Amino acid sequence: MELHDVWFVLIAVLWTGYFFLEGFDFGVGVLTRLLARNRAEKRVLINTIGPVWDGNEVWLLTAGGATFAAFPEWYATLFSGFYLPLLAILICLIVRGVAFEYRAKRPEENWQRNWETAIFWTSLLPAFLWGVAFGNIVRGVRLDADFEYVGTVWDLLNPYALLGGLVTLTLFTFHGTVFTALKTVGDIRERARKLALKVGLVTAVLALVFLLWTQVESGDGASLVAFGVAVASLVAALGANQAGREGWAFTLSGVTIVAAVAMLFLTLFPNVMPSTLDPEWSLTVTNASSSRYTLKIMTWLAVVATPLVLLYQGWTYWVFRKRIGTQHIADLVH
Repeated sequence: MELHDVWFVLIAVLWTGYFFLEGFDFGVGVLTRLLARNRAEKRVLINTIGPVWDGNEVWLLTAGGATFAAFPEWYATLFSGFYLPLLAILICLIVRGVAFEYRAKRPEENWQRNWETAIFWTSLLPAFLWGVAFGNIVRGVRLDADFEYVGTVWDLLNPYALLGGLVTLTLFTFHGTVFTALKTVGDIRERARKLALKVGLVTAVLALVFLLWTQVESGDGASLVAFGVAVASLVAALGANQAGREGWAFTLSGVTIVAAVAMLFLTLFPNVMPSTLDPEWSLTVTNASSSRYTLKIMTWLAVVATPLVLLYQGWTYWVFRKRIGTQHIADLVH
């Protein structure tokens, strides 16, 4: 396997890790409007992800940095062609971080309610837009012979990509709902489990259509296996949720995300950005990659740094593993 193939796999792993981890905290952000009934419950939801949300976003920075270093042509075309949706995601992530930090700085109800509204929308919009972006990457976009995007932002809003956005939005919300059931106690835990069933059923229908569409258009044997794993794990997650096995439900919803993202990258390879104008104008792991020397240095750095990052983040989740409920928010005026 060539180094550019290795880095394609590593970038796929980084995006998978990002969607697994940031997916549930996007979902929890959406639940601040769908599940929470009062300020105490909103604070419970925010506190479930409070110690980890910023660490989850590190996976995005690493994925973007790895793409820039390993496949600069892919990075340049992607960030210029998808400028507006990616800018919208960036603005949402900035506002979302500020909202988490500033919400509790003042006790006024209006102040906190406004920041809670910001958390909801800046969780919902990126969850949708990431699906639109990756839907377009897999489907292909209008690239010319110079590997430059010659379409418009409206070309990105095609049925396949919009369906991809709905899939990521519902899947992340389901992932966040089972995470909430895993991390909370009391009434909010029970309502999270009931909501997970409803969201999960909607997710299953949308994901089945989207992944089947992907398989028919550009799939192969490997992507078919990933498709089967994604569908089976989502059904199993719903069953575990109904049985009250929150740990298994969360794990299986995570497996669904991993398998679905793996399927998208399997259908994409060896392209990194197909051209819908002419297949010869597609960006591939070969014509978009950095030099072998650059990839070799990056590989050694990744070998040293990656285990340390994984150990630190794993330790963080272990430290903040306990469940919480409204009884732990005693100082809040309802």
